This record gives sequence, structure tokens and C-alpha cells, in this order.
Amino acid sequence: MRWKFFLSILSFLLISSLMILYLLVPYNYIEFSFKPKNSNFSISQSEEMQFYQNIRFQSPNISYKIDACPLKKTEDMKKAFEIISNLSVLNFDEVLSKEEISVFCDEKIQTEGNLFVAGEGGPSNISRAGKFNVVLNGKILLLRESECPEPNVAIHELLHVLGFKHSENKNNIMYSISSCSQTISDDIINLLEKLYSIPSYSDLEFESAEAVMRGRYLDLNMSIRNNGLKNSEISKIIISSEGKTLKEIEMTPLEIGYGRAVFLSNIYVMKFNVEEIEIFIDADFDELDKDNNRIVLKTIKE
Repeated sequence: MRWKFFLSILSFLLISSLMILYLLVPYNYIEFSFKPKNSNFSISQSEEMQFYQNIRFQSPNISYKIDACPLKKTEDMKKAFEIISNLSVLNFDEVLSKEEISVFCDEKIQTEGNLFVAGEGGPSNISRAGKFNVVLNGKILLLRESECPEPNVAIHELLHVLGFKHSENKNNIMYSISSCSQTISDDIINLLEKLYSIPSYSDLEFESAEAVMRGRYLDLNMSIRNNGLKNSEISKIIISSEGKTLKEIEMTPLEIGYGRAVFLSNIYVMKFNVEEIEIFIDADFDELDKDNNRIVLKTIKE
């Protein structure tokens, strides 16, 4: 009887070993990939009128601070903000600190490198975020008071900060040499309307993703970037196959234009042969495009 007992133990161990081998040993090797969608987003005239295509501040509500300017230059600058505000969707709010637009009037202000994009005003901190060039900070140095009824010099420099380059039209306020007869052209205002009609949302988007399945275990690499106009909030990445969740992970907020690489290994998958892996960014906040929150990795066919 003892030999039957040992035979039973041996059979149990053999079956257990085979089960472990079946679960752990990578009998199959499957590669997955996806092709990102191409975006043809653009705004007409942006490239020819601005320093960079689709350049704008995060929001139409833009803060500013005027630093120790004489009364006349301060009045000119404030009037320039008011004129652009009245003609467009933009609003300018004066603050004491952490301003988006800094206005100086002292010629002795020290600059680091190429502080201004053009002239005496321009964006000083730009973040590239997919379809947009987002101005995080801009600076204006008012060296001259306007001798015109309208503060043309201040308006000219403000429009530089908003991303506009010089015009070849002598009657346009963006012409390189200032005169009192120059006016703000309709195409400038129209472009501002188009650029700032896009809501100030974040936009989490997959840049790349690839996976390899060895036996029942999945290794996954992906990169995600915030290509929107606002810092993202906390979100979740959900990995699933055939409607069954394989893994969930939390993703901390991403600043504008910043990306993050995610590497996962040894994700257990119940089914032996898998043809598709779905990855979804579960973001409980507004985004410019929710469609790019989901991708499907498909097996690479030989």
C-alpha cells in the first residue's frame, strides 16, 4: 500500500510541476504595436503672422505687472491692454506677483541671452505642446513714450508678446517703424479670436506604446504627453484585454508639454493567445480630445 501512496504523491507533484510550467514558461512570444493618429490641426494665417504656429497663452485671461514705470508709460501700457481687450476675447488683469506679462521701463534692465523674440517685447518662456506653442511668460521693455493719441508703441510691443511678428504693411501697427497713422488690422484680431476660441484644457495623448507577451506574462512600455493648454490632473491608466482589466495604475499630473514614460512587466494574462491589448487613460477632467485617450495594441503579423 505504501508504494501506492508514494505513487500518488509522485503523480501529484508531476501534475503540479506541469501546471507551473504551463503558467510560467513562455511557450509563445507575441509582439504588439500601434500606429498613432496623424493630426492636421492648424489655424489659417497663424504661421505667416506669428513667430511660431498656433502661439498663444494658456488662457484668454492673462495677468500682468508693470514694474516701476513712469506715469506716462504706465498709462500707455494700461491703455494698450484695454484696447486689445476691447477688440478681442482677451482680458488682462493686473497682479502683484507671478505675472504672465512683465512690463519694464528701465533701459538698465539686465537680460539673459536673447530675452526678446523681436523688438522690445516678446514671449520669454514658450512650451511646445503638440499643436500649440504655449506662452508661459512674456516681457515688454518700454523705452519710448508714445507721441501719438493712441499708445501705439505699447500696443506694438504687447502684440509681440502675444506672438505677432513684424508686418510689411506700413499702415499696420506691427510695421517695424512706428507712426501715428498705423492701425490694428482685422486679421490680427481675427486670429486672436480663432486661437483663443479653443478652450484652455489639458490633453493627455499617447506618443508611443509597445508590448511583448511571453507565455501568460505581458511586458508593456508606453509614453504619454500633455499636449494641451493646461496642466493635467491625476488620472489612471487602465490596461485590459477582451473586456477584462489586467492592471490599473495612477498617473500624477503632467505640466504643459511634458511627457512621462511608463514601463510595466510581468502583467499576468489569463488567456494564452491574446491578439489585442487596450490601454485607456481614465481622466476625470476636461480635455481637448478624449479620443486620443484610448489605443489598441495589435499583434504584429509576420
